[in-house]
Amino acid sequence: MLRSISVAYLLIFALAADASEPLVTLANGKLNYRTVENGDRIPDFSDCGYKGGGIPIPLAKVKATLTPRPSGDDTERIQQAIDKLGSGNSAEAVLLRAGTYRVEGTLYFRRSGAVLRGEGQNAGGTVIIATGTKKRSLISIGSGSPGREIAGSAVEIADKRVPVGARTLRVAAQNKFKPGDEVVVVRRANTDWISALGTDKLSRGPSDKVKNWSPDGYTLRFERTVTAASGNSVTVDAPITCAIEEQFGGGYICRTEPDGRIHNVGIESLRMVSEYEKGKESQDEAHAWDGIKIGALRDGWVRNVTAVHFGYSCVNISSKGKRITVQDCACLDPVSQITGGRRYSFALAGQLCLFQRCYTRGGRHDYVMHARVPGPNVFLDCVADNTHSDSGPHHRWATGTLYDNVACGALNVQNRRRSGTGHGWAGANMVFWNCRARSIDCQRPPTANNYCIGCTGNIKGSGHMESKGRHVEPRSLYLRQLYDRKGIGAVKSVSFKEQLEGSVDDMVRTHLSK
Repeated sequence: MLRSISVAYLLIFALAADASEPLVTLANGKLNYRTVENGDRIPDFSDCGYKGGGIPIPLAKVKATLTPRPSGDDTERIQQAIDKLGSGNSAEAVLLRAGTYRVEGTLYFRRSGAVLRGEGQNAGGTVIIATGTKKRSLISIGSGSPGREIAGSAVEIADKRVPVGARTLRVAAQNKFKPGDEVVVVRRANTDWISALGTDKLSRGPSDKVKNWSPDGYTLRFERTVTAASGNSVTVDAPITCAIEEQFGGGYICRTEPDGRIHNVGIESLRMVSEYEKGKESQDEAHAWDGIKIGALRDGWVRNVTAVHFGYSCVNISSKGKRITVQDCACLDPVSQITGGRRYSFALAGQLCLFQRCYTRGGRHDYVMHARVPGPNVFLDCVADNTHSDSGPHHRWATGTLYDNVACGALNVQNRRRSGTGHGWAGANMVFWNCRARSIDCQRPPTANNYCIGCTGNIKGSGHMESKGRHVEPRSLYLRQLYDRKGIGAVKSVSFKEQLEGSVDDMVRTHLSK
């Protein structure tokens, strides 16, 4: 539990001496951001997380309580209890008392306000066994869809270039927007941009399985809320994390219909274990694959959950996930072949999401971004042990993710060229802040940048580098940005005191590795 603020607690807000002209400094008691030559800056990531960051996860009232049975499949009775929850103004929970439950199928969450709660994520708490040999998600969350574009409301962006980190843009026609409007800011791509990246030359011919990138596959959609509108200027609530450039396709802003996704759904305080064939830990794949798969969900959470022996992930958030917090979770000892498409312990394709204080052991791509992700997103104070590959954006232009005090084997943002079916540039405008890894490769793509600041390990790459081998202040960029935007109360509501005083690697391992 959080304790009162001490002098040490506030050390995060001090500024240490650094190299000349760092991109982020303190000035007049707040962070100051220096722009680079094209106007880009380090984005503000503090809007990430449940309800836009700095909002405590609610404690849902228990509506139904189930107890373990000595045998038999529990799928139907747990599902029936879940289906009776939610759709009101506040969240309601099904409490699974400590003990073992067996689920042969998948538990589905299709209504707002439904929470599944156990009595602890360790082996002596609430344990759900994913039984059988079917490859599946144990828990599937999501229903509905993001708001569709309203016909006739789209307005072209007038700026020749909207830089990374911007919240304000100019529109080319009469301003149709007002504060509170739900909008999508759309960044197009064209053949000139694809050519600038060199991703039009990945394929070696018609029979090659590797595919060149095409402009229609690289439209990014930033879901936002208008906070101000005047003249031809529109300001939105969270920054843009990939430059919108006239020469590379430009973009537009458009009002959207009401969001149709479910919300206020949570999974908490339980342990998920996948059955598998003993002795085939690096072979067996006929068993549960994702612990929790999140689809169309806005403002949800997963906390204090451990997944053991799953083939793919503990938590996997799709592109329809928005403003989701995953914290104090573990993905332990996955069972699968050790090759592509497996062991993505905490995987993300959504936007405005926060993963913090999570732990993995034996994964491949542990804290990983999927393709064409419109940021911002954050991984904070996460630890990965016994890794078989790297963390970081995995393929096809994920944008604007902060890796803040992540400890892992390898941390990369690279041109993956022909990997897979044409991964190309994996990510753009990524920020590695005070990370610790055996090796870090931070490469700079054409038309964008990537940033490695205060990190330790064997560091290389053409991206922006500061303070190699020496950590910087503030210790956590995300928490300091949240303090600047919403104050110390918001910081306290989402963090532990220890996070503001120093590394919490040992605390995360001790708490989550069992």
